[in-house]
Amino acid sequence: MKNVQIIDGAGNCTYSIFEFSEKQFRLIFPAKGQDIEFIEDAIARLGDKEVGKLLKPAWKRLAKKERVRGIHGTLFYELSFKKKYYPTKRDAEMITGI
Repeated sequence: MKNVQIIDGAGNCTYSIFEFSEKQFRLIFPAKGQDIEFIEDAIARLGDKEVGKLLKPAWKRLAKKERVRGIHGTLFYELSFKKKYYPTKRDAEMITGI
């Protein structure tokens, strides 16, 4: 299982972490070394219906933050304006100072 943090545009976002299966992770984060994705891009690539089917089981696997040993990916919702900071979709290569 891979731990994926969800960050959305809500003012009260909890930055929840969910457990994704290896297959779910690979389909949402398809590029080698990719650990950032924007839901809009996943939908454009896979289709709205397929993304919904793919993620539905993950929403039942909320991880307890105190037990998580690392975050393998971040999935952004309603925050496409942040794409400019992640042109490679790798957290370690985030661009600051834009």
